[in-house]
Amino acid sequence: MNILDGGEGGGQLVRTALALSAVTGEPFRMRHVRRARANPGLQAQHCAAIEAVAAVCNAETGGVEVGSESFTFEPNEDIDEDADPADQGVLGGSVSVEVGTAGSVPLVFDALLPVAVALDESFTARLEGGTDAKWAPPFDYFRRVKLPVLQEHGLDADVTLNRRGFYPRGGGKATLTVEPSTLDAFDVTERGERESLTAYSVAEESEGEDDVAERQAEPAPDAADVETEYVEADCSGSALVLAAEYEHSTAGFAELGEMGVEPETVGENAVERFEAFEDGDAAVDEYLADQLLPFVALAGGEVRASEVTSHVETCIDLLSEFGYDVTVEEDGDTVLLSA
Repeated sequence: MNILDGGEGGGQLVRTALALSAVTGEPFRMRHVRRARANPGLQAQHCAAIEAVAAVCNAETGGVEVGSESFTFEPNEDIDEDADPADQGVLGGSVSVEVGTAGSVPLVFDALLPVAVALDESFTARLEGGTDAKWAPPFDYFRRVKLPVLQEHGLDADVTLNRRGFYPRGGGKATLTVEPSTLDAFDVTERGERESLTAYSVAEESEGEDDVAERQAEPAPDAADVETEYVEADCSGSALVLAAEYEHSTAGFAELGEMGVEPETVGENAVERFEAFEDGDAAVDEYLADQLLPFVALAGGEVRASEVTSHVETCIDLLSEFGYDVTVEEDGDTVLLSA
């Protein structure tokens, strides 16, 4: 059993380990889960991710409860004791999971997407929780940025938003369907010319009295298309995603509305990061570079990022524990992440 140290990372370490274990058939124990965080141990959304991935690959788990700093995950249990787990694939099927009021639905989906490369049949995950939650990318980042990039590289997956759920009450619902997939090698080293720029601005319906969705999108560059929406939700809230499509890549810059923060400031923060990105030579935004690493490891190829963040370093270390090598090469003011 692979013994992993979760002390240097957060929830992403948990999610990536789950996906890699399901793909390789290699069981693991993670100790010191989120030890450096203010609230160490597993939180509700991490438990939900474990439950979802376990259901898809028939895994046996132990120690999975909120606050636990150690848990085990053993995929492909009770399928064929004489076969190599890595050769048995992943069963697929369907699973329904409640992530919890403030837990992020897109982050749980993140744990499920890499499993596509080992699927025997399709699976459907129906989740309830926060679609636009604090400390996580909004749903439109997942839907408009990350998923399209992966689809362009062979991932056969689709997501449906059934209901928005804002922080802190959640109550959102979304469905992810993933088919068995063969990923193409990644070659995301140049972004090319920008082909479109869209501001996706959403707010709970009561926020319409103050034109929150429109005001969030107001700072967007003149070249941007603007899509505003007011939705029913269990509590007030808003989110903005500025999605830039380029000739060879896609990048996104997301912000959540917060109590006491003017909607215009939400938009300005997203625009500031977009402009900084366009001033550099990276092919993908900072968050996406981090998120693509497991897929690059599985399929091969390279991605140009602006820098090696602590999240990237931690992910590379984890990938090596499962036998995947990702190299980092400095190239001017960017870095090439290759496998």
